Amino acid sequence: MRIGLTLRAGLVSLLLFGLFVGAWHIGTAGTGPAVKMDPEYAKLMGATATQGKSAMPGPAEVGARIWQHLKDPFYDRGTNDKGLGIQLAYSIARVLAGYLIAVAVAIPIGFLIGMSPLMSRALDPFIQILKPISPLAWMPLALYTIRDSGISAIFVIFICSVWPMLINTAFGVASVRREWLNVAKTLEMSPGRTAWRVILPAAAPTILTGMRISIGIAWLVIVAAEMLVGGTGIGYFVWNEWNNLSITNVITAILFIGVVGMALDQLMARLQHMVAYAD
Repeated sequence: MRIGLTLRAGLVSLLLFGLFVGAWHIGTAGTGPAVKMDPEYAKLMGATATQGKSAMPGPAEVGARIWQHLKDPFYDRGTNDKGLGIQLAYSIARVLAGYLIAVAVAIPIGFLIGMSPLMSRALDPFIQILKPISPLAWMPLALYTIRDSGISAIFVIFICSVWPMLINTAFGVASVRREWLNVAKTLEMSPGRTAWRVILPAAAPTILTGMRISIGIAWLVIVAAEMLVGGTGIGYFVWNEWNNLSITNVITAILFIGVVGMALDQLMARLQHMVAYAD
């Protein structure tokens, strides 16, 4: 039954994808007004001196550009000319660095809040004030104090990742069944042992939910952060290609961003499924 549902869902997805590509092709099939370009610049951009195509590239053109990037994803021809593989690697490394720091901070504090009503009330005002602040609002302060664009981007990823994990961890810990905690008290288990052997397994699905939300937010924010700080990364690549008026490369990068984001989400979903338990 499940295989049948999966097969049907896959067929529907393929149908929707085909309809989308068809509509995209039809929408970009017309020719717009001719635009004159400098011959040298046109050669660099892979266009003719008089560009008569639609302003928006079609699926065939984007597919050809994707294939070009896949054939040589790690080329390095200078500061502003690196392969998509290198750009994505820098972005993923920054996301993972900020995300892992957030894990190391959010989960212990979440346990503290969930296990202690006193600390929950004491820390709640700080959380409610800091949580709504846009992560990018911290970027100027990070650049001013840290004076390193790469580390500043990691700091912004940390800021945006910490709140969903902290809140979900606190909620999961506070929601552990009282009878399980009473059994631990009856067995005279220490608070640390209780947290490790009883609370953590019970709260793990909720904690993983927060971690899954955080990795998605982190991947969203890194693109905007790299647009601001420049250097190397998929966000900077998008901004640089826009400045070069290479819409084909912009669309290609957007597709790669989506694929990597889906891969990260599916990885966290697998981990979440591994720790799930039946009530």
